[in-house]
Amino acid sequence: MKNLLLKLSLFIPNLIFAHGVSDADKVEMVQGKLFDFFYLGAKHMITGYDHILFLIGVIFFLTKFTDIAKFITAFTIGHSVTLVFATFYEINANYYLIDAVIAFSVIYKGFENLDGFNKWFSIEAPNKTAMVLLFGLIHGFGLSTRLQQIDLGHHGLLSKIISFNAGVEIGQIGALVIAFPLLILLRKQVSNITKITNIALMFIGSLLLIFQLNGFFTTDINPEVIEEKQIEVKVEEPKEREKVDEKSHQHSHGNETHKNHSH
Repeated sequence: MKNLLLKLSLFIPNLIFAHGVSDADKVEMVQGKLFDFFYLGAKHMITGYDHILFLIGVIFFLTKFTDIAKFITAFTIGHSVTLVFATFYEINANYYLIDAVIAFSVIYKGFENLDGFNKWFSIEAPNKTAMVLLFGLIHGFGLSTRLQQIDLGHHGLLSKIISFNAGVEIGQIGALVIAFPLLILLRKQVSNITKITNIALMFIGSLLLIFQLNGFFTTDINPEVIEEKQIEVKVEEPKEREKVDEKSHQHSHGNETHKNHSH
């Protein structure tokens, strides 16, 4: 049991940052084409467990395509607006804080699905579509903070942002295509699935919230932005070393020749 807990303690921090932008992705995107931004957007959404958890909460009770389309459209509009505008105008914030609000959105959806507003506060829950739109704006800002870790440059900036956003949409659709049938199957096969699933959403969301708030209050973040000039330096370094080695070799060879002549 202790070994299991130790493994989980090592695994959970990696899971929490699984949807961050790696240095390899940053380097690839600096000199990447529009498809590379599209790919990164899709990859980030599919591995963005907090986004996926929120969407699971959104579609949990839905069975009609029209209802799914309505809520997903609201979410898409929300995150597209902030993703595009915040990135284009370089509006940034501490991503620990933004991710903490995203974690709260997961808790909120689980609480709402369990009819928590009525049971705990004897009031009706806020309008579902409006809240999905509101949280969509926050999720989009979170996506923007990740994208801004890359030096996008000024050439074709809007096209790059839109390509990334299009990838996010495809990733979102892919995640829903997998999650929705599983939810239908679970609702048929598992008793108390509503309570189990939404309590799990609230629990996981709470863990994420605590972690992100701890990061916000204890970490001095200054994310490194990978720029094109940095890539050029990395590429040129080996060439410079070759020149130095060649000069050293020539110098040593000259000394040997001089010694031979002196003899």
